[in-house]
Amino acid sequence: MVNDTFVDVCIEICREGVQLPQYAREGDAGMDVRAAERVSIAPGNTVLVPTGLKAAIPDGFEIQVRPRSGLSLKTPLRVSNSPGTIDSGYRDEICVIMQNTSHDEYYIIEKGDRIAQLVLQRVPRMHFTLVDSVKDIGNDRGGGFGSTGVG
Repeated sequence: MVNDTFVDVCIEICREGVQLPQYAREGDAGMDVRAAERVSIAPGNTVLVPTGLKAAIPDGFEIQVRPRSGLSLKTPLRVSNSPGTIDSGYRDEICVIMQNTSHDEYYIIEKGDRIAQLVLQRVPRMHFTLVDSVKDIGNDRGGGFGSTGVG
């Protein structure tokens, strides 16, 4: 069901002892998702952290996997493909790609740790129209990649 406030996403728990993602506070954009098992990440390594969840995302939507700001600020862990996209046709277990940016310390993620947040986004389909030049279509802001200066 889709209405102005809620979209029903069917979810399956595929590992024992897994909690469903939850919004931490009213008005939050993302739901916290937890690790389904203990994972040790060596310095500089990138691993898949299983969530124990599978989802049937409605057509026209994606779930974005985004970092939790506190985890990024207080630990060397990063969601390495942020934001990650879970497409509507994906039905396997949702995993989070985590990187340990430390140069010398292992990092342990315990089962049940909040590791990322999931945000549901509407995704319109694109159609490309081939033109000779895009220069005069809309407004050209005149540059990118730092064109407005540093700082």
